[in-house]
This record gives sequence, structure tokens and C-alpha cells, in this order.
Amino acid sequence: MSRKPRLRSKFVFITGGVVSSLGKGITISSLGILLQARGLKVNVIKLDPYLNVDAGTMNPYQHGEVYVTEDGAETDLDLGHYERFLDITTSRMSNVTTGQIYDSIIRRERSGDYLGDTVQVIPHVTDEIKKRITELAKSEKGTDVTLVEVGGTVGDIESLPFLEAIRQFALAVGRRNSLFVHVTLLPWVQTAGELKTKPTQHSVMRLREIGIQPDYLICRNQTGLVRGTREKLALFCNVEQDDVIDARDADSIYQVPLDFEAQGLGQSVVDKLGIKGRSVDLGRWRELVERIEAPEGELEIAVCGKYVELTEAYKSISEALYHAGFDARRRVRIRWIDSEKVHAENVARRLEGCAGLLIPGGFGDRGIEGKIEAARHARESGLPFFGICLGMQVMVIEFARNVCNLRNANSGEFARRLKHPVIDLMTDQRGVRIKGGTMRLGAWPCVVARDTRAFRAYKKEVISERHRHRYEVNNRYREQLEAEGLALCGQSPDGQLVEMVELKEHPWYLGCQFHPELKSRLMKAHPLFREFVKAAMKHEEAKAGSRE
Repeated sequence: MSRKPRLRSKFVFITGGVVSSLGKGITISSLGILLQARGLKVNVIKLDPYLNVDAGTMNPYQHGEVYVTEDGAETDLDLGHYERFLDITTSRMSNVTTGQIYDSIIRRERSGDYLGDTVQVIPHVTDEIKKRITELAKSEKGTDVTLVEVGGTVGDIESLPFLEAIRQFALAVGRRNSLFVHVTLLPWVQTAGELKTKPTQHSVMRLREIGIQPDYLICRNQTGLVRGTREKLALFCNVEQDDVIDARDADSIYQVPLDFEAQGLGQSVVDKLGIKGRSVDLGRWRELVERIEAPEGELEIAVCGKYVELTEAYKSISEALYHAGFDARRRVRIRWIDSEKVHAENVARRLEGCAGLLIPGGFGDRGIEGKIEAARHARESGLPFFGICLGMQVMVIEFARNVCNLRNANSGEFARRLKHPVIDLMTDQRGVRIKGGTMRLGAWPCVVARDTRAFRAYKKEVISERHRHRYEVNNRYREQLEAEGLALCGQSPDGQLVEMVELKEHPWYLGCQFHPELKSRLMKAHPLFREFVKAAMKHEEAKAGSRE
């Protein structure tokens, strides 16, 4: 990239300092909202410094959920923030890891593409990073601004090649076409009674040492910035006072774009990028925030899983429930239930007071019997139930055991030499030994049967949803399951894979093999989550009526 690249898009690079988990994803999404409100088309890319090729094999306790794109990439959960906030569709090009960069370079070196050159971090690694940013910017016609998040924290060894790459990239495209935003923390020291700026000063110093001067500071804090603090940050970090943005902890993340707009961030960014004559329309966003802040009631939904100690593992699930609540003007409260602690004697008590139960996806047999007990209770008591991926498989196992009288029914994932493997390994997964990127991934079509709850939710016969699984309903048991009342209401176009099941005689008891939560949006709740929350509301109203 020695020549200046010819790109229509402008670029905003976002880095983080002082500590991790500052909310760079929310910052980028909020800035994207302000740009979209000015009629601009945005795209987003996340640069992750870890050596994993993707997030597919990473422990949810370390990384949170694995977000799956339409084209089947297993990515960082921040892509979910981007898609939900901005109502855009990302792809495998939107998440770049160190593992991907080195894998590509080593493959090319082994095939002789470097013609004997010594392969080095500069220029080969940095050039590969810049190439990925360029490809993403060119991937969608009409992109006005590409937002680039550098994962990790400034000062980490592993992020240095990415920081050097974005420095070079900004130099190549020109400062009129690029900006740097640094998200940082101002810790409150109780004994001193003030916010401390020194960690931010040091973080910016590290950036400037490698040639990056932030244009904006997004200052996370608990109390709000006072004039003296803003002046000190501007002076010692070489940033205009108006470009020191107060990011005080908000009651709702959906308020953040409005807070940024009130401080002039959106207009300042377009002015510095030389984008002229853009009117602002945040009407729909303000209406959404008002709806969120003034619900007409509350609704408690139970989510029964094995990663409940770290709810980030189910981030898209919780967000999709909230979206459906916003649509129904209800504040959804989630009761997180550890499936390992659920058994026949306590399941009713643990679910008491909940208006609905959701069992999300997952892997492994830990806590599986607790999920089966929870599904049984929901089926027998009429509690609205929604099973997703493994949650649907749990429905089938429970139904096979307790309704079809297949007492030893289970999944081939959890036991070998099963008498009744009602859930079994997909045919194309047999013999697969490599774990990463080998499941059924990405968007696949599904044919929805008419006269079903699923069809009434989608209002169309052919849908497309994202998958991430290896096991499926065993076709040998289809007739037996259907004969006892479990409707196979969604199937692959060739009829070989069961995609959705439901019980017609239940108020709302539905499962899907795919992950609908990945396509839920702030302004557009997913149809299945929307109908599940409506069913939970009816259940709550019926309980209230019976009490009266």
C-alpha cells in the first residue's frame, strides 16, 4: 500500500485505553447512529489482537457469546452490537484477528508468494491488516464512513501491529479522510473526591509515541466531567476542549447516542471529515428511547442455561428479549437460572412467578438434565416456552421420554450406544475432527408449515435464519414424535432436516434449531421473540385474572 488508495469511504478508528470492557462497541454503534441520522451509510470492522482464527473455539466464560454472521463466520460479540444498533448486516470481512492475519501470511510464504523476501511484521503484517480494512470498505457500494475498532487496550503487546497499521492507513488516505477516537476511563478516587486524568494522559502518551494523535477522547466516568477536568485533558492530551466527550455512566445504553449528539460529536465528526450539508433526523431514535424509558409494565422471563454466571455468553438472547419487550411496551426482566441446580423437586419453585421460559443454545452435557426438567414443567403447566438450538433438542428429548415413553431417549452428543438417539450427529459432521469452523454455520433456508404458530409469526412460507450446530433431530423418530402431537413445523427445503417444532395444544411451546436472536434489531424485534413475549403477557394476564 505504498500508493494512496482510491477509496470513497472515510474512516474513523476507535481505540481503547486504561482498562478493557469500556464499551468501544457501544461507542462505535452510537457514533454510527449519529452518522446514519445524517443520511450516511456506515460499515464496521473489528480488529481483534488474539491469535485464535475466530471466536468459534473460545470459552464463553472468557469471550462471551460467539456471534454468527449471515455468511457463517464465528465472530466477536461486538458485531452483534453493530448489527442491532445500526440495522446493518456484517460478514466474515467485518472481524479480523491476528490468527487470520498470520495464517494468511504463512500460507503465502509457504507457497513462495513473497519471492524469497524476509517476512516481517512491517511491512507484511501491517500490509495484510490494511488490505483487510480496504477490502471491507470496498465490499459495499455507497459506504460513506467505515468505522474501525481496534480490540484490546493500548499498551498491550499484541495490539501493536494493528495500531501501526491504522497509523499507516490514516497517513495513506489523508487526515481529511480519517479520524482517531480514543475511549478511556477516568477513575473516581473517593479519598481525593475527584476524577483522575493521569491514566488517560499515559494512555494517550502511548498512542502518540507510535504516531497516533487522538482527535476525540470519549471519557467513561461515574460522575460527569467538570470544566477543570475537561481543560486538563485537552491541555495534556493535545485535544480541543469540545472534543473531550463526557461518557458518564448512563441508565440505558440507548441513551448514549443522544448524549453524544447533545455534546456536538456527530456534527463535529462530519465537519472534520469534510462531509457537508447534512441535516439530522434522530426522531425515530428519540421515540425508541422514550418507549424504553416509559414502559407500560414489566414481564419476568426465565432463561435456563449453564453460563448464567456470565450473562455476556447469552448477550444476543437477552437483547432480543428486550427488543420484543420494547415492541410490546414492556420492560423485560430476566431471571437467570443455573440449569445445573434445577431438578424435579425444585423446578416449580425456581420458575414460580415467571411469565415464560427460554432455554438457549449451548454444547456439552453439563446441566442438561436440569434443562430437560425445566422443559417438562413448562409443557405440563402451560408456561410459554421457547427453545433455541440445544433448547429445541431438549424439547425433543423431554417429549420423547415423557410423552412417547422412550425412557432412555437422549442426544448422541451426551451418550454413546444409546437405545433411542432422538438427537443425532448430522451426516456431514461424522468423522469431523477439527472443531473450528466445521459446524453448520450461517444463513440457511427453512420452509414453514402453514396453520402453525411459526407461520403466523413469520407470515411467510420460506424464511432464512442463522445456524451454529452439529446435531439434529433423528429422522428415524419423526413419525413417533408427530403421532404424539409434536408438530415438525419447519424443515429444510429438501425435507431432510427438522428446523422447528411446536405443540399445538399448548399456549406457546415452540423450538427452533437456528438462532433467531442473531437477527433481532432494536427497531425490529424478531417475529419469534415478539410472539413469545406476547404469549408471556397473556400468561401473566391470565394469572392475574385467576388471582382476582
